[in-house]
Formats: sequence, C-alpha cells, structure tokens
Amino acid sequence: MKRIFGIFSVLSLALVMTAAALGQTVAAPQAKPEHLSAGQVKTLIATAKTPAEHHRIAVYYQAKAADYLAQAAMHEQMVAAYKANPSLSAKNQAGTINHCEYFVQEFKTLATKSQELAQMHEQMATDAAKM
Repeated sequence: MKRIFGIFSVLSLALVMTAAALGQTVAAPQAKPEHLSAGQVKTLIATAKTPAEHHRIAVYYQAKAADYLAQAAMHEQMVAAYKANPSLSAKNQAGTINHCEYFVQEFKTLATKSQELAQMHEQMATDAAKM
C-alpha cells in the first residue's frame, strides 16, 4: 500500500509540473523572442550603438526575466507538492522544501536583475534615438 501511495505521489507531482509548464506556454501567446547565444549577446553589448541594437538586448533580458519567473513559479509549485506529500519523512520533506525555496528566491532575484537590465537598454535605445 505504501508503494502504491508513493507511486501516486510521484505521478501527482509530475502531473502538477506538466500542467504548470503547459499553463505557462499557453498563457504567453506573444511572438517568440529572437534567440541570441551568449556570444551574440556579449558582442551586441560591446558594440551596440543604434536604438534597434539596444532594443534587441532589452528583449533578450525581458525573455530571460520571464524564463526566470517561470522557473521560480515551478519551484513554488514543487514546494506546495512536497508539503502536501505525507509519505516523505520530515527530514526529506524539509530538505526538498528548503532546496526549492532557495531556487524560488534565486530565480526571482535573477528575474529582477534581468528586468533592470532590460529597462537600462530600453533607456539606451531611447537615448541613441535622440542622437
């Protein structure tokens, strides 16, 4: 019986995570942002002069922020799933919850910093247009 309950718990967690991923995909019907590699971003940052170039960088950072927020939300859902799983020992439950809560905070911090960088590059685009 414990084995069946454990399997059910794992399947429930997988279902929650899948639903969260699909919900985020469906909720964002915006056009897919241009994919820039790390090398392209570094080059673009080093050479950006035009409003369009700064806007490309801003869009990149906006997409990164959205991705970080999605990852934070996924870890928040995992916290709830671990808290709801009575088959985990107190030690395992605390460890997994602490792990996920750490990543919730880290991803939210990264999202905030990415949004700030996006705003800075939007301002740079505005300033470049005035020149």
